[in-house]
Amino acid sequence: MPKTRIRNWVVSIVLLAALIVSVSAVAGTKGPEVTFYANITAVQPIVTSFSDAFGIPASYTRISSSKFLATVMSEFDAGKLQADVLQAPMPIMEYLKDKGVLAAYASPVAAGYPDWAKGADGVIYSFGIECMGIIYNTDLVKPADVPQHYADLANPKWNGKIVMPDPSVHSSTISWLVGLKEKVFKNDDAWMAFLKGLAANHPMFVRSLGPTPGPIASGEKAIGISMQKYIITKAPAPLSWACRGEPQLGSPRGIAITSTTHNPEAARLFVNYWLSKNAMEMLANQVGESVVYPGVSPPIEGMDKAQVIPVRVLSDEEIQHWGGVFKKIFNIP
Repeated sequence: MPKTRIRNWVVSIVLLAALIVSVSAVAGTKGPEVTFYANITAVQPIVTSFSDAFGIPASYTRISSSKFLATVMSEFDAGKLQADVLQAPMPIMEYLKDKGVLAAYASPVAAGYPDWAKGADGVIYSFGIECMGIIYNTDLVKPADVPQHYADLANPKWNGKIVMPDPSVHSSTISWLVGLKEKVFKNDDAWMAFLKGLAANHPMFVRSLGPTPGPIASGEKAIGISMQKYIITKAPAPLSWACRGEPQLGSPRGIAITSTTHNPEAARLFVNYWLSKNAMEMLANQVGESVVYPGVSPPIEGMDKAQVIPVRVLSDEEIQHWGGVFKKIFNIP
């Protein structure tokens, strides 16, 4: 038997044993349930699948990235954090870990994940990448005009035709733009020329990634900085993605158990299930997410060949600094 198959078989046996132990522990408690706070969208099918599989009620509350920290920290500081499990972009999760909101858990399911995704201290697990890129309306953008490089967004032909999250306050967009500087553009001068050209095209700013596909799908805007997954979640809208010859960047998505959970065994079981191949296939196939689980990719034409890489996790100070820089470049009040 090939070594890869043996390793996968061993991981599966370990996972099954862990799930059985977790279910047995949960069954001995009164009224176990899982409350899940997440910034990711359209994951109710996974939450429902978990409940159906293990008979444990689970609720999912979606909180935007811009409100996530304020919501969680206000509840935590008041001693009333309701969530058993949290999911958010890695910079947010790292901040919550530093504040004592998260608890360590050695999930056996993560054995098959790459080392960078496990976290050295076993607190936060990266299960996917909040992949951002350029999407466009295929009815409005001719094939010959589809951007091949990120720098193409600075072309004046896109003046008034772009939508993107506000780069002065949206942390994922700030991290993405800095990621372009560090991983795509050859030097700082080329990156700065791109930023100034993009700003000169007067993009429409929205509060987060969630509203970005709407104006593109409706034809109000032709193109935008958004997420490729909306090609699936907004189907049959005429959407596709651009810059296919360049790396696709995004903030790592993390998941962890809260330090205040009243249902620790149920929370661990939920994290195990979330990291499983079954859940990650649902996340990729139904939501279009770029997941870390080996061999699983979203069913978006060309994305299986895309080079999807995580951007560096910026510190809170860096987020504030670059947000201020972008505010001036884009002339945001």
